[in-house]
Amino acid sequence: MSQDKKIYDKIPVGRLGLVALKSCQTLGDKVNEYLVEWRNKRQDKNIGTIAYGDYKKDSYLLDVSCPRFGSGEAKCIIKESVRGDDLYLLVDVCNYSLTYTVCGHENHMSPDDHFQDLKRVIAAVSGKARRITVIMPFLYESRQHKRSSRESLDCALALQELVQMGVDNIITFDAHDPRVQNAIPLKSFETILPNYQFIKALLQNVDDLKCDPEHLMVISPDEGATGRAIYLATVLGVDVGMFYKRRDYTKIVDGRNPIVAHDFLGSDLNGKDAIIVDDMISSGESMIDVAKQLKKRNANRIFIVSTFGLFTNGLEKFDQAYKEGLFYRMLTTNLVYQTEELLSKEYYINVDMSKYIALIIDTLNHDDTVSELLNPAERIDKILRKYGQKK
Repeated sequence: MSQDKKIYDKIPVGRLGLVALKSCQTLGDKVNEYLVEWRNKRQDKNIGTIAYGDYKKDSYLLDVSCPRFGSGEAKCIIKESVRGDDLYLLVDVCNYSLTYTVCGHENHMSPDDHFQDLKRVIAAVSGKARRITVIMPFLYESRQHKRSSRESLDCALALQELVQMGVDNIITFDAHDPRVQNAIPLKSFETILPNYQFIKALLQNVDDLKCDPEHLMVISPDEGATGRAIYLATVLGVDVGMFYKRRDYTKIVDGRNPIVAHDFLGSDLNGKDAIIVDDMISSGESMIDVAKQLKKRNANRIFIVSTFGLFTNGLEKFDQAYKEGLFYRMLTTNLVYQTEELLSKEYYINVDMSKYIALIIDTLNHDDTVSELLNPAERIDKILRKYGQKK
């Protein structure tokens, strides 16, 4: 059944409203374009009735701003009615490009600043909306998800705070540890893996890629990424390998134990292409080290695939690694801020997630199930057959 026929069976929860915070404006604009296009094309006898009020619009983006005072303090202003709306709030807590002034000094916005702005928007809604869904692609404080000593549990506290403020649903992508949802067991929490989008981007941009055990292997750079690597390898029908990080637990550098060596567990890599898959690229040192280890094992082309490309130490190391032939292509999504420098690199493939997010919003607004969207096995099978990777 097509998406249009499915959603006609359900009346919209409320008038659709998108709030794309400034940190997520580019992605929000693309999501809005898809929704406007789809809904303006739909023809059905129900559209135009009171239950479908304001269903077709030129834009679903609401006029929202978060101005700041000279002291650095801020507030949120919503400049139109949201009473009875089904609101979807998009925020990118990793967008470091935005700045504000504090007593004449320029500050770059941190994840803490973005999270605070998100709470300001929720507070400005003042309980008038029918339902509030927060779409936070990179889950705030997701790397601080468990307690290993006397330390704070920031991610759990943040989720509980959002729920207490009236948020009904939280949607994130590739959460560092999905078990953090145990902090809010009675609320809807979805963590989505962009496996379909990665496979589609690879097949569209690499003509001679062969998805079979003789030519391709999926690699987990550490034990934490094993689950996503196993899933990707399974749907592609190839083998999986894993690196185990040996750390020096007697030292702490930049808040973590330094890696002493990478030990490989897996079958022979000789002559095979390899896909290294992980949730994020932070400094990139670990990913480049894994690529070096794969090259020592005579791997052919290496593809670096990651949901979030943070590149906290810049792109110089990746430029050098590419010149040395350590990897062939790198794929990350547009779920977090991307610099023009990154988008211009010849080795970079941008994986656009805006259509997928728009599809999720469209489905949820009609109060329909998103289970099929969250499990892309059938769509992956179709795209593999389309490109001749399966018979």
